[in-house]
Amino acid sequence: CTVIFTRMATKDLHKPISILFCNLAFSDLFTSFSGFWISLLFITNPDITIFGSKDMLAPYALYTMSILSTIYNLVSIGIERYLAVAESMRTRFRVARNHSIAAVLINWVLAFFLGCLPLMGWNCLDTEKNLSVLYSPFCVDYLIFIAIPNVVVAFIVPLFTYLRIIMILRKRKLRMKAHGQATGTYKSAEIQVARTSIFIWLLTLISYVPFFAGVIFDATNHQCPIDLYPGIYIFRNCTAVLVTMNCLGNPIIYTLKIKTLGAKLKALKCLSTNRVRACTI
Repeated sequence: CTVIFTRMATKDLHKPISILFCNLAFSDLFTSFSGFWISLLFITNPDITIFGSKDMLAPYALYTMSILSTIYNLVSIGIERYLAVAESMRTRFRVARNHSIAAVLINWVLAFFLGCLPLMGWNCLDTEKNLSVLYSPFCVDYLIFIAIPNVVVAFIVPLFTYLRIIMILRKRKLRMKAHGQATGTYKSAEIQVARTSIFIWLLTLISYVPFFAGVIFDATNHQCPIDLYPGIYIFRNCTAVLVTMNCLGNPIIYTLKIKTLGAKLKALKCLSTNRVRACTI
């Protein structure tokens, strides 16, 4: 919410990357909200989150949709950063505001369609065959269909884009160095991109790999759910906590870490303080 309000209060929303940052913040907000909804259901009626119920379809579908939207937004930000760096010396193509808006719409349509498949009938409410242990009444084949391709996209695409950005900056730095020009700006940019890439990879790895491991266990498990209680469900709750931590880490890495946005946030805080003082006087 801090990221959304800060960016909406400034005049940088016309920039393509700002649109993607705000959309990422909305996705993280929906992920946190759906996780809170599932937590309330677990507190009020733990059995439906363990053995499955029709009441869990809607919150799980919203949870899946918001996580997919977050993944697609992270991929879109990586692609936008790569295009901005790779095409900065050319005039044939520039990332415009319309491109970011189109990417946001495509991300949400795709996430909404894939996340709502269980609500459209791809669930195991009426049969115990192929039933997920961790996320009942979801089917195991649906979880595999959702998890495997999106995990590949979430890891491969950012890896390619950020490595390409570092390579491009390094080549330009070597060119400038060969012509006897100063390379301090490119060196600092290369270091900043490398650090951000490492943070992104670590955060994504810590957040989503346990969830993916749980899906693999779910697909290969043949034990009765009662025999797995309570250890496997504690593991499921821990994976949900890690996903929520990803929602907290994204604003820090992508937006709040930016010095200009931090300065604007501080300016907005000072402005609100001055208004309170003026009203008091």
